[in-house]
Amino acid sequence: MMNGFYDILKGKFLISNDAFKNWRFILFCTLLAIVMIASSHSAERKVHEIAKLNNDVRELRSEFVDRRSSLMRLKMESTITTKMADKGIKPSETPPTRIVIKQNP
Repeated sequence: MMNGFYDILKGKFLISNDAFKNWRFILFCTLLAIVMIASSHSAERKVHEIAKLNNDVRELRSEFVDRRSSLMRLKMESTITTKMADKGIKPSETPPTRIVIKQNP
């Protein structure tokens, strides 16, 4: 039992006659570990990118709401009336009338 442990510590399994099988397995495990690490990094990068995009969406949505509310304020009749009053234009006292044209067949 102790001999087997010392053989592993000394690395005899890498230089013995059937070491080719061991080397293939070690290279396979190394390659598998590299692929796992690369996959983990890729997934983490995507998670960070998704978080950044979510923040951008929140910012753009709040900017949209802010701009829409300011536009609504600008379109109000009272706002237009005050801006036009500065230029000397005021709303009409008489309401508009509808003109209907009948076509003869």
